[in-house]
Amino acid sequence: MSKNLKTSDIAKTLGVHVNTVRLYEARGYLSAVPRSSTGYRQYTRLHLEQMKLAHLALQWPYSDDKALVQELVRCAADDDLGMAMEMAYEHLINVRIELTHAEAAVEFLERWTQGQMIDTTKRRLTIGQTAQHLSVTTDQLRNWDRNGLLDVPRDSETGYRMYSAREMGRLRVIRMLRQSGYSLMAILRVLRKFDTGERESLRETLDTPGTEENIETLADHWLSTLQQQEERALAIIQQVTVIAKLLIH
Repeated sequence: MSKNLKTSDIAKTLGVHVNTVRLYEARGYLSAVPRSSTGYRQYTRLHLEQMKLAHLALQWPYSDDKALVQELVRCAADDDLGMAMEMAYEHLINVRIELTHAEAAVEFLERWTQGQMIDTTKRRLTIGQTAQHLSVTTDQLRNWDRNGLLDVPRDSETGYRMYSAREMGRLRVIRMLRQSGYSLMAILRVLRKFDTGERESLRETLDTPGTEENIETLADHWLSTLQQQEERALAIIQQVTVIAKLLIH
C-alpha cells in the first residue's frame, strides 16, 4: 500500500461509503488531512488507523456513552492519546457495570423462579400502596398489567386490583429486569415460559427473541449485546494503542 491513500482506499479497507470517511473527517474524528497540489486528499496510515478507531467506537448504539466515545475519538485525532486511552477505559468500565447489572438481574430472576420467597408480607395492597412500596408509578404497574407481565386478582367487592406477596415478588423481578435494560417483550417471553412450568434455559429465553416477534430491539437480547460491546471496548483500547505506537515511531 502506498504512503498516501485516497478516500476510496480508506473506505474500501473499512467497508464503508466514501461519504462516511468525509463525514468523519468533517466531525473531527481524523487529524488534519493534507491535500495535493491538485486538491486531492492525501491520507496516511495514521488516518487509516484513526478511521478504524472511529468506525469501531461509534458503532455502540447505547446512547448513554455516545458523547464519551465521540470525545474519545476526537482526542485520538488531536494526538491526545493519554486522554483517549483514559476515556477508552472509562467506556469499558461503563459497559462492565451495565453487564454486571444485567447478569445480577438474571440471577434474581432465577432465584425467584426456583421458588425462593422474595416477599413475605401477608397484607394485600392496593395499586397505589404497591407503587409506593416498590418506588414505581401506578402507570408503570398498569402498563405491566396491560402487557401481560402479570395478572392481578381483584377484590370481589370493590373490583380494585389487590397485590399480595405473590404479585409483589413477580413485580420485583419485572422491575429489576427493566432497570437493568431488558425490554418488556424479553421479560414477557421469559415469564410466559415460567408460567407454563418451565424452569430451564430462562437466561437464554430472556436473551433470544422468538420467531413470532415482529419487532426486535437491542433490549430484546440485552445480555449478548453487552457481552459483544465488552469485546468491542477492549478492541477500542487496542486500537488506541496502535495509534499511539504510530505516533511514537
